[in-house]
Amino acid sequence: MTTTATDPPTTPPAPADSARREALGRALRTPVLGPLAALVVAVVIFSVTTDTFATAGNASLVLQQSIVIGTLALGQTLIILTAGIDLANGAIAVLGTLVMAKHVVGGGDPLTALLLGVVATVVLGTVSGVLVTRLGLPPFIVTLGMLTVTFALARLYAESRSYPVGDQLLRFWGQGTTVAGVRLTWGTFLLIGIFAVFWYALSRTAWGRHVYAVGNAPEAARLTGIKTRRTILSVYVAAGALYGLAAWQALGRIPNADPNAYQTANLDSITAVVIGGTSLFGGRGSVVGTLIGTLIVGVLRSGLTQAGIDNLYQDVATGILVIVAVSLDQASRRRAAR
Repeated sequence: MTTTATDPPTTPPAPADSARREALGRALRTPVLGPLAALVVAVVIFSVTTDTFATAGNASLVLQQSIVIGTLALGQTLIILTAGIDLANGAIAVLGTLVMAKHVVGGGDPLTALLLGVVATVVLGTVSGVLVTRLGLPPFIVTLGMLTVTFALARLYAESRSYPVGDQLLRFWGQGTTVAGVRLTWGTFLLIGIFAVFWYALSRTAWGRHVYAVGNAPEAARLTGIKTRRTILSVYVAAGALYGLAAWQALGRIPNADPNAYQTANLDSITAVVIGGTSLFGGRGSVVGTLIGTLIVGVLRSGLTQAGIDNLYQDVATGILVIVAVSLDQASRRRAAR
């Protein structure tokens, strides 16, 4: 008589264990987890390798330096989500600062100056949107041309000089309070507020769903009844308004309008967006990731500066980060398409 061995019965995992594993899996797949981990690693490295990075004063400085880039990056995020790009956002914001400052220096009303500056940035953003949506021109070409035009207009309007700003309204976002030794300007709270507003708009409204749909598959979005051109145009208009807000914040940060300021702001904002997990190919990303990416850019520049790295090498590092992030995004899309 022969006997056969049988495998011991397997016990199914407990429902609680299965739920915990699923929750862990979802957490690990969260798009912002990678950027958040990169931010933590960068902070740890610079805290260990430099003596002044992990101080309250430096934390305050990083936050203040991130305000303008963060606002520009938010507008950049909206455009990149529709598979576009804006190479002119920094130049548009600089022109906005000049409109505000020159009007006040000339004896004009500060509130009127503020409104004129925002109107100027919205008009420029709208022009880019119209060229993209109505003429069908590539966003890269449109905004590259807009970068050149806006930079020239800024120098012509400023007459190649800078304009110091002493008005309290235009400098408002540079004021603030101190919490646990860290100075927090009102601009920091504003930045968090506008990110919260656009997080809600993109994740909880029909407009936000349309933005993602247009960026992911424009033709499919059109066939479902989404007005794709109107959606894309609205994104450029909203971005223009954010650039005007960034101009106001810039005057609070450094109360001096200079036509040569923020020359690398477009690269920094694109870097923040891409590092934050938003795909340059459109349809995927989040403003939370962009906020984390903005902090990464701020931490990287501050840490490298305190480590004695020349600004030119910092630009090299920033460019490499963009290339690496885009390469990883492309590889991720190829794996998903298999």
